[in-house]
Amino acid sequence: MKLKIAIAGSRGIPNYYGGFEKLAECLSTGLVNKGHDVTVYNSHNHPYQKNDFHGVHITHCYDPEYRLGTAGQFLYDLNCIKEMNKQSFDVILFLGYTSNTVWGRYFPKKAVIISNMDGLEWKRAKYNFLTKKFLKYAERWAIQSSDYFIADSIVIQNYLQKKYNISCKYIPYGSEISNLNDQELLAPYHVSTKEYYLLMARMEPENNIETILEGFYKSSSKRKFLVIGGTNNSFGQRLVKKFKEDKRILFAGAVYDNTVTHTLKYFSHLYFHGHTVGGTNPSLLEAMGSGALIAAHENEFNHAVLQKDAYYFETANDVEYLIESVNRDEKGKQMVKNNFLKIESTYNWPDIIEQYNNFIIDCYIRSQK
Repeated sequence: MKLKIAIAGSRGIPNYYGGFEKLAECLSTGLVNKGHDVTVYNSHNHPYQKNDFHGVHITHCYDPEYRLGTAGQFLYDLNCIKEMNKQSFDVILFLGYTSNTVWGRYFPKKAVIISNMDGLEWKRAKYNFLTKKFLKYAERWAIQSSDYFIADSIVIQNYLQKKYNISCKYIPYGSEISNLNDQELLAPYHVSTKEYYLLMARMEPENNIETILEGFYKSSSKRKFLVIGGTNNSFGQRLVKKFKEDKRILFAGAVYDNTVTHTLKYFSHLYFHGHTVGGTNPSLLEAMGSGALIAAHENEFNHAVLQKDAYYFETANDVEYLIESVNRDEKGKQMVKNNFLKIESTYNWPDIIEQYNNFIIDCYIRSQK
């Protein structure tokens, strides 16, 4: 069955930004290879300005986020929805719900609406009370304005089904085994093989970056700690200022080259993953696929993915203990191997694209009855 499918809710493809953009890129090209007619909505100022990407149609819509900040996301989504109404899509897949469901009344009436429900956005520490309250409403609006639902985490699936009494399909996020190990790529970061700790994350409180760095700061380690992530926001600037006296801690800024990020993870002594909000986190899967030995924050999301194949922490004291005690021994090698197997068996893109394809077709068929 060939369907006309739209994918919206990301900044666009190819991926220059993050998780949803990677999903949009892999999924759209995968669905084209299965015979569907697929359109992805891109921000007008996306670095890729062509109208086709490996057979995927790209529609560029005006995105005022660069001028208006967060408010611009809502207008970008509205512009995408207006353009969708000029088309005749069979299925529209929205990635996330935080800024599109306010326009739910304008969703194309004849298309089947599927929403990937993302994480529990209202739990993010960076948001104030009013924003968190709005996000709870947005979550409810997504339930009201969508026909079918996808969760990329079993934890999110269980939450949605229990809270809203809906059927929600679990389809995880994807990754791949990288096999990238060019030591020369380490040179710009002034680190040596297996002689540095690493974290890669947006500079946001719920990612536990401060807790991780406090634990390292207290340790007697002679190794370096490499921090990858843009520090232009107020929280990032505060962290740079707080830890500037510790010459072991290196803030390297954001890095979007997958070859470099995979390589940095592979050669790290221990990779710290502090995320506490969201579903199956893309950067965690990438670390698993890179062959990193992982220390993850103790929470149900990380446990659902890593199970016993990681070290866990909650406090700065826990981090200090891991810094002082974890060695690259047989236990660690087995953890890395087991995480490779998880990527190959559960979190690989071909299987995930197949699951999306089957679910999208099933939703469309059910909607025609």
